[in-house]
Amino acid sequence: MALLRILAGPLLAVSLACALGPADREHRVKAVFLFNFAQFVVWPDSVFQDSTAPLVVGILGADPFNDYLDELVRGEKVADHPIQVKRFRRIEEVKGCHVLFISTSEAQRMDAILPALKQKRILTVGESEPFFAHGGMVNFFTQAGKIRLRINLGEVQESGLIVSAKLLRLADLSGPKRN
Repeated sequence: MALLRILAGPLLAVSLACALGPADREHRVKAVFLFNFAQFVVWPDSVFQDSTAPLVVGILGADPFNDYLDELVRGEKVADHPIQVKRFRRIEEVKGCHVLFISTSEAQRMDAILPALKQKRILTVGESEPFFAHGGMVNFFTQAGKIRLRINLGEVQESGLIVSAKLLRLADLSGPKRN
């Protein structure tokens, strides 16, 4: 329920933005999810330079969020880590990132992108079938007109990240749990 309450305010605001087209509204909802992923995933301390280093939400490829994601996280923190948004053109540029949204503009390169991120303890998020088929962790999909989540537990656990049960309850789960 806590996650739903956290999402309710921003999602209501997004749904009331009548001037936006359907694609803009959809990506605003996804931006809210990206913000909340930062709050419901635990990274090992070793991925941060220090206790106040930023938690970086990255976008690889074309940015479907425009400035909305930046506005959403401005002034926000997760466990004393200020949230920062960075944009990357190439996989080689991705450093110091914690949540990485891989744009559909990169769909043809998923077979190269996701293996390059395998050992980096980055929560990978996407919205295409190639993304999930090549080992992406969290995939957005639409079902009955609503944005849903599919989480590959095997990939998440292999990366050493811990996803809150609250977030897992909202998702379709895929892949074996590894102990």
